Amino acid sequence: MVEQVMQLRNEWGVIALKGNHDDMFVAAINNEIEELDAQWLNNGGFQTIESYCGISFFEEGFEWEQYIKAKEFIRKHYQHHIDFLESLPLYHETDKYIFVHAGVNPFYEDWRNQPESDFIWIRDIFFNNKTGLEKKIVFGHTPCIHLHDREDIWFDPKGDKIGIDGACAYGLQMNLLEITEEGTYIEHCVRRGEIHD
Repeated sequence: MVEQVMQLRNEWGVIALKGNHDDMFVAAINNEIEELDAQWLNNGGFQTIESYCGISFFEEGFEWEQYIKAKEFIRKHYQHHIDFLESLPLYHETDKYIFVHAGVNPFYEDWRNQPESDFIWIRDIFFNNKTGLEKKIVFGHTPCIHLHDREDIWFDPKGDKIGIDGACAYGLQMNLLEITEEGTYIEHCVRRGEIHD
């Protein structure tokens, strides 16, 4: 997947943003700190290791030495992925929108000065309060089903946020919001098991 995103950026100018899973992956791979390893492993790390090292990597159970070898393998063969993920911006700003993984902290006078962790982890403080900004925030991270009991795109009634996470990681759907030059929103989604040309 990382290779595909890198290709989209290089060939089409796609803007990729740093998210919490990217951050956990890089922190765990680049450090020998058990707390970082545990956080990553508990949030998809096993699946990521299997995608890099092979599905049978932990076939006989988890061994710490095997995990350390996996990290070394990933560093040796996929350093370009690590470098790419480390280099991702936390947000992208246009004249009308701010695109960010998780959101912005409305209690900062200048949202750009909030801690990095807010850009990739914030939830309740962000979506339960008005941002006070003229620009709309387009974000993922929090599945829309937790915002309005449906997996489709959430348009905040306050008018300042748009949530696009369709809970694909939990078997629901992948959402895409197309914003036309005229500012019209066109919603697209792919549900689990669907194939589109």
